[in-house]
Amino acid sequence: MMTLRKYNYRLLLLLVTTTLLWGCSKPALEPLASDGVILAFGDSLTAGVGTSKDKSYPAVLESLTGLEIINAGISGETTTQGLARLPKVIGKTSPNLMILIEGGNDILRNKNYAQIQQNLDDMITLARSENIQVVLLGVPEKKLFSSAAPFYQQLADKHQLVYDNNLISDLLHQRSLKSDPVHLNARGYEQMAQGIHQLLLDHGAL
Repeated sequence: MMTLRKYNYRLLLLLVTTTLLWGCSKPALEPLASDGVILAFGDSLTAGVGTSKDKSYPAVLESLTGLEIINAGISGETTTQGLARLPKVIGKTSPNLMILIEGGNDILRNKNYAQIQQNLDDMITLARSENIQVVLLGVPEKKLFSSAAPFYQQLADKHQLVYDNNLISDLLHQRSLKSDPVHLNARGYEQMAQGIHQLLLDHGAL
């Protein structure tokens, strides 16, 4: 017969194991159908400034996935402008998943971080309200060898998003992958697409 001490020990072990498993769980994506549509929404890093449009990350990602990838990137756009534009883009494209990469222009122009975060939060909320899955990529701060601004992780945690904190920062730290100080070249965008493709694979979208 199990003693009370053994029972309490087993109960404690079960609680600890459950907590660890819960903490290690990662957000999952619903698999995309063969006719699924991905909306690549953002600024110049999405538009492909620094190379031709057929070598932008959405174009390369389309060839990797075999899915329709809509390049809705606008160079120079801020999150305020993106938030105003997004409803119309969603209405025209009806995507199943949105890859959101925006905020770099706000950061370069020293915009208030709280406002950037709120704008991105509103974009995510809007997409979710339309049953659109969201994948978020962080953009680095305006510092040498910086990683993504901290509010991206906060948004990912709040909305339980599939999120990459390092891809863009890592690519922009390699001079051979850049066309200028803040944009990638064709090789850089190719690696960006490969990284996003792996992210979609890892989290079950593909």
